[in-house]
Amino acid sequence: MDTDSLLVATNKVISVEKNYTKAIALCQLGIKKAPNYLDFYVSLGNAYKMTNQIDSARYYFKYVIAKNTNYKEAFSYLTRLEIEQNKADAALQTIDQALVLCPEEKDFHLLKLRALELENNPKATATYLSFLIKKYPEDTTLKDRLFDMKLDAYGDRIGISNTTTVFNRSGVGPWNYTSLHYAKQLKNATIIGRFDYNDRQSSGTSVLSGSMYELETYYKTSPKNYSFLNIGISNDRIFPKVRLNYSFFQNLGKGWETELGIRYNKTNTTENYSTALGFGKYLGAGWFNLRSYFQIGQKKPYPSFASTYRYYFNSRYDYFAINAGYGTSPDERETISQFDQRVSLNSYRIGAGYNKVVFKKFIIGAQTGFNRQEYTPSKYQNEINITLQLQWLL
Repeated sequence: MDTDSLLVATNKVISVEKNYTKAIALCQLGIKKAPNYLDFYVSLGNAYKMTNQIDSARYYFKYVIAKNTNYKEAFSYLTRLEIEQNKADAALQTIDQALVLCPEEKDFHLLKLRALELENNPKATATYLSFLIKKYPEDTTLKDRLFDMKLDAYGDRIGISNTTTVFNRSGVGPWNYTSLHYAKQLKNATIIGRFDYNDRQSSGTSVLSGSMYELETYYKTSPKNYSFLNIGISNDRIFPKVRLNYSFFQNLGKGWETELGIRYNKTNTTENYSTALGFGKYLGAGWFNLRSYFQIGQKKPYPSFASTYRYYFNSRYDYFAINAGYGTSPDERETISQFDQRVSLNSYRIGAGYNKVVFKKFIIGAQTGFNRQEYTPSKYQNEINITLQLQWLL
């Protein structure tokens, strides 16, 4: 059998028969017959790779590159091997060498993109994606990948929301709560700055209003857990003077997550401490969360409970949500100044919401909720909340 026929037979054994031990023997025979025929070395590298002999596969791919830098397939095979072994540095070193020799080879650029993704540096990956979009404007899949990255990884956002609360009790309301925020995504943290304005009216006249400044962050403390910290400051009676919240989240595996946190609110006359306990579970495309709060240092713990279910469609910003709860929690910004009065009273609430990304640039959301609130012992009022929000992906 001549060397060309032997090579064809060898590749058939690899791709069709998948008999890699036999393929290795054929490759070695081919190298013995034609030691300068580099295709046998490439096939031998692939056969070793398929039998998980990674060091041997790497050796033969590198051997081919050293002998002939124009052998594009050897660069591709070696880069893919390093990517599959999660060796980002080695993959980038190989593909950068290939791109110096063949700067217009699109497959090499796409392999570099895969190698960059291994580094877990979304900004660097997005920068290279932006370069590729300019270089290959006809490839719409690149634009989609960049958009998905912004949604899932690092997208900075500016947003505004407004919640209007109406009451069925004469002379009460409406209340309007407006929040403007900017979210900055870093490698292992999200930092959010907020400006909140609350205006409570009675019979169409403002009776209490004011603003609060907040800074909050979600930051990874390890691959299995992360923390949430919120600080709020205000000089107006409608908000706490100081608001401090902290929660620690632990990933338990198999879609389970737990939360342990503390809440602190200080007004002109009172201080309040609460614990937050919760768990979450991912169920396919859905996510369920149950959170409870208990007061510390009070005669009674006055527990409250909040449950949420979200069903996601395309990204973390596309979802339908329903929620239900009992009691008043310290996480409710709209009523936080009334927390000390409401916490000991009954409250029964349900709600629903919908979020959607539109034009690959904006996130719109709408939520509504109904709260059957005890405002004095044995007397109730109905509260209906309507929230509209708009966020701009930067």
